[in-house]
Amino acid sequence: MTQFRCRATLCLVAVVCAGTWLSRVAAQAPPQRPPTYPAQQRKLADRVVIERGKTLFTINCAACHGADARGGDQGGPNLLRSQIVLNDQHGELILPVVRGANAQKMPPFPGIPESDIVAIAEFVHSLAAVRGGLSAPLTVLVGDASAGRAAFTSMCAACHSADGDLKGIGTRIPDAMTLQNFWIAGGRLGGRGATGPPPRNPKPTTVTVTLPSGRIVEGVLARIDDFIVSLVDASGETRTFVRDGDQPKVDVHDPLEPHHQLLPKYRDTDIHDITAFLATLK
Repeated sequence: MTQFRCRATLCLVAVVCAGTWLSRVAAQAPPQRPPTYPAQQRKLADRVVIERGKTLFTINCAACHGADARGGDQGGPNLLRSQIVLNDQHGELILPVVRGANAQKMPPFPGIPESDIVAIAEFVHSLAAVRGGLSAPLTVLVGDASAGRAAFTSMCAACHSADGDLKGIGTRIPDAMTLQNFWIAGGRLGGRGATGPPPRNPKPTTVTVTLPSGRIVEGVLARIDDFIVSLVDASGETRTFVRDGDQPKVDVHDPLEPHHQLLPKYRDTDIHDITAFLATLK
């Protein structure tokens, strides 16, 4: 009985000592600090929204800003260091830029729905929240080339041909990510870091402005928003017109509009499969 009491006493002493040791360790451990940077303090969107934004970013933005948002083939800036992105909460500052508020540095994308732009913003914020985004290079050549041929025939063959304008594209653009960005962007490729063929000169977006007097002014679109429209006419002069509702009448002619119309229809599998198919066109 005495031996049992001794053992119980020893166990109690051990528990008390262990509790005292844990208390000291907890007291010495550095306190848990809240996230340091505003980008890490921002509440992230739902995972479904972020994944949707990732797909939309890959389709619309990766060619310029890179798959990890740190700068891409067409010379777009690092979004993870952009003051606009850092100050934005849920797309309210990014939306005007996409719509053309900074058209001298970034062309407007009027065809992207607002909800898609918000999803893209949430994806970019999710990269900033983990301090630097994606650390490993993305492998995009994972699709089924046979399925890609069928998708190409269904979606692209009305304007493009594997034996015509795209013949040999897999040789001209051997890098799979560059190839994917190239065809999704409608053939706009170039800028720093480009690994494909020499940059093409795609047809620019033009605009027709019909004044209340009936006079028509045409040129290359320089900037457009709810308040003004600017264009560069045939003489090289920049012309700016104030907009008031539907006056003057403005008609934008984007040669890549068919591509913009297809963007919401692409599935992830379509993008990977078509890329895999184009990579076989040697």
